[in-house]
Amino acid sequence: MSANQQAVDEGLKNFKSGYNCAQSVLLALYHQIVPNAENDLIPKIASAFGGGIGRCGSVCGALSGSIMAVGLKYGSNEVDREKLMRLYGHAAKLYKQFEKEHGTTMCKDLVKYDLSNPEEAAKARQEKVFEKVCVNFLETAITSFLELEK
Repeated sequence: MSANQQAVDEGLKNFKSGYNCAQSVLLALYHQIVPNAENDLIPKIASAFGGGIGRCGSVCGALSGSIMAVGLKYGSNEVDREKLMRLYGHAAKLYKQFEKEHGTTMCKDLVKYDLSNPEEAAKARQEKVFEKVCVNFLETAITSFLELEK
């Protein structure tokens, strides 16, 4: 099994175990960036990004998770314009690839439900939208990140 498929499988396993889309992607990519490492902030830092940031339907949480992974891999604690421009380039590439592949980056448009509305969120769960649709977004977010430097 390829490293890409292992990361996708881990992301899907995380998602099926109850982590949100952003947490699932970030955790799987973190293990690719820093194998066998544990960090109390991962996936905690991604908790609020599910459902398009707190279920507001904004940017897809899976995409947000992969953008956070860009920060983990290419970010810096120093003020370094060159590193920042490289990081922005990677983030923009992920965003544009996701948008091209799925037609939008907005969660509410991707899942076709307003998750901030409890009735619509319940209907999305009943229709198994997350299991049927969101898994595709996780796969795109993970594989696109892993292909950044190829």
